[in-house]
Amino acid sequence: MKNNFRHIFSPLTINGMTIPNRVVMMPMGSDFAGHTGELSDEHIKYYELRARGGTGLIIVENVCVKYPEGSNGTTQLRIDKDCYIPRLFNLTEACHRYGACMGVQLNHAGASAMSSRIGMQPVSASTLPSKEGGERPRPLSREELESIAKDYGAAARRAVNAGFDMVEIHAGHSYLISQFLSPTMNDRTDEFGGCAKNRARFCRMVIDEVRAAVGPRVPISLRLSVDELVEGGNTVEDCLEYLEFLNEGVDMFDTSSALNPSIQYQIDANYLEDGWRSYMATAVRDKFHKPTIAIGNIRNPQVAEDILARGDADLIGMGRGLIADPDWCNKARYGHVEDIRKCISCNIGCVGNRIGGNKPLRCTVNPDLINGEAYKKHKVTKPCSVVVVGAGTAGLEAACTAAEVGCDVTLLEKQDHVGGLSVDISRIPAKKRLADFPTYLKHRAEGLENLTIRTGVDVTVDVIKSCNPDLVVNATGSVPLLPPIEGLHENLGKEGTGVYGIKDLMGDIPAFDKDMTGKKVIVIGGGAVGLDVVEFFAPRGAETTIIEMMPAIGKGLDASTTSSMNECMRKHSVTQLVNTALMKVEPHAFVVKRDGKEETLPFDYGFVCLGMKAYAPLWNDIVEGFDGEDTEVLNIGDSVRARRIIDGTDAGRHMVLAALDRLGYL
Repeated sequence: MKNNFRHIFSPLTINGMTIPNRVVMMPMGSDFAGHTGELSDEHIKYYELRARGGTGLIIVENVCVKYPEGSNGTTQLRIDKDCYIPRLFNLTEACHRYGACMGVQLNHAGASAMSSRIGMQPVSASTLPSKEGGERPRPLSREELESIAKDYGAAARRAVNAGFDMVEIHAGHSYLISQFLSPTMNDRTDEFGGCAKNRARFCRMVIDEVRAAVGPRVPISLRLSVDELVEGGNTVEDCLEYLEFLNEGVDMFDTSSALNPSIQYQIDANYLEDGWRSYMATAVRDKFHKPTIAIGNIRNPQVAEDILARGDADLIGMGRGLIADPDWCNKARYGHVEDIRKCISCNIGCVGNRIGGNKPLRCTVNPDLINGEAYKKHKVTKPCSVVVVGAGTAGLEAACTAAEVGCDVTLLEKQDHVGGLSVDISRIPAKKRLADFPTYLKHRAEGLENLTIRTGVDVTVDVIKSCNPDLVVNATGSVPLLPPIEGLHENLGKEGTGVYGIKDLMGDIPAFDKDMTGKKVIVIGGGAVGLDVVEFFAPRGAETTIIEMMPAIGKGLDASTTSSMNECMRKHSVTQLVNTALMKVEPHAFVVKRDGKEETLPFDYGFVCLGMKAYAPLWNDIVEGFDGEDTEVLNIGDSVRARRIIDGTDAGRHMVLAALDRLGYL
C-alpha cells in the first residue's frame, strides 16, 4: 500500500515545515463565514474533514487584511483584528490533529471589491477596472500602499499566532497586488508603474513586511497568475522577469493563471485537461529552483504522480477536487482510486453559488461538504424496503444512500444502462469529464449487496408493488422541451430535413464530428443546452448563429462557463441574436421574429434547444396506486422540475434520509 503513488505520498520540507505528502488544498472561497468575517462551526468542520482525508497542506481561503476596503465577498474571512485569532486557532488545532500542515492566504481585493459591499469606491493601482463593466477604482498613493503593506504584515503575525504553519500572499487573479503587476490594470507613470521592477515594487513591499512580521523560519508562499491569458497581459516570460525582483524572501510559488476576464483559466473550464497548467510551475521552478505548486483540473492520481515524477513541480494543488471528495488522498494512498468522487468541473455549486450568487459553497457530486459520509453511521432500526424508479444521477444517489443506511433497495431503469442523461451528455467531447460522476455512482452501487439494479425494465405500478416497498422514490428525470411551434414536430429529426434536437447530437456524435467549414448552423435557445451545441459546432468551422428569445444569452450560468462561452463565440465569430422568437420551423430554415418583423433564416443544420421539462409518466399512477397503503412516495430531481444535476444529487441524499427519519426507520 505504501508504494501507491510514491511521489505523491512522500514528504517535503520547506523552510522547516514538513508536509506529509505533496497534495495541497488550494484556497477557494466558501461563503461559510459569519457576516462579521469570523469562522463558523461548519467552516471548521469543512476544513477538518479534508485534513482527516489525508491532505498534506491546507491553505485556507483568502482572508481580508484591511476591512472593508479590501473585502471581496459577502462573508469573507477577516484577519485584520486580533479578535479573529481564537477561532482561527480552533481551526488549525483541529486540522493539526490529523497531521495536516496549515496555511492561510492573505489578500486585499483592490478593484475587485464592490462599492455596494464595502461602502466606498474601490482602490487599485490606477483607474482601470479589473474587468469589463467593472467599477472605476481610485489609485492608491505611496503612503496608502505603505500602510496596506503593513496591514499584510500584521495579518501574517496574527496568522502565525493562530497556529498557521505558513502564510501565502495572493498576487494573482486580479486582486490588488495583481492589479499592480499586470499591465492591463496598471497605467501608472510613477515608481509603481511602467517597467517590471516598478510594477513589482508594491508586492516587494508586502513580502518585506510579511517576512519582518513572521521571522525567518516561517514559509512564505506567493500565489501568481503566471500566465494571465488575456490580450496585453503578462505572459510566462513577463512573469519570470518581474519575479526576479520578488524571489528573495519567498519560499515557494503557487503557480496559478488568468485574470477576471479569463476566469475560465483560473477556475478551470470542464474541457481543460488534467494538469494543463503544469507548464507554468515548471517554468518558475526551472528558473528559481524553489518549490512550486502545479494546479489545473487535476483529478486523476496518476496525472498528479506523473507531474511530480517528471519534476514539473514539487506539489500538487487541488481545490474543487477536494471539495468533491475530501478523502481523495486516503483513497489514492490505500489503493481505492475507483472510489474517488471526481470533480466534473461543472462550476455550478462552487463558482455559480458564490460569484454573483452570494450563497454558500455547494458541490454537484458531493451533497454534503460539511459532514461527509457521517450519515452512514445511522442505520435503519427495522426492515425497510425501498424502490427507486429511474437510474439517473438522482436515482443512483437515492438508491445508494438508502442502501448505505441498511435499507433493502431495488433500482429500476427502463434503459439498458444506468447514469441517465449525464451519460448521454458526456458523449459530447467537451463534456467528457461529466462521465466520471455516473461511473462513480455505478461503482458505488455495485458494491452494495443490499442494492439490486434491474435495467431494461418496463416499470409499472404492479412491478413496483411486487417489491413490497415501504418507500418509493420516483426519479425519472427530464426530456427536451418541445413547444407547439408550427412545423417543429413535423420536421424534428425527420429524414430529408436538417432539424435536430440535443438528443440527436448526443446519440450520434460521429455523424456531426467533421469539418463544418461553409455549413450554416443555427441554434435556437441560448441556455446551457444551446451553448453546448454552439461549443461543438463553432470550432469545427461552421457559420454558427445562436438565437435567444430573452435579452441575454447564457442567463444563470456561472462566471467561468460564461467567460468560456464568450471567448468561444468571439473566437469563432458566432452570431448572437437576442430578443428573437422562433415562429415556424421549415425543413431547412427557421422563421423568427425580431424587432417586430419576421425573417427566414436558412441552415444546413438547425438545432432546437429550448431547455428541458420534467418527465414523470408514472408519478400519478404511483400516487394513486399506493393511496391508502402504508407506503411513502417521493418525487425527486428533474422529474419534479427540470433543473441541474446538483439539485437531483442533493435530493437523492437528503430527501431520502429525511423521509427515512420522519417515518421512524433511522
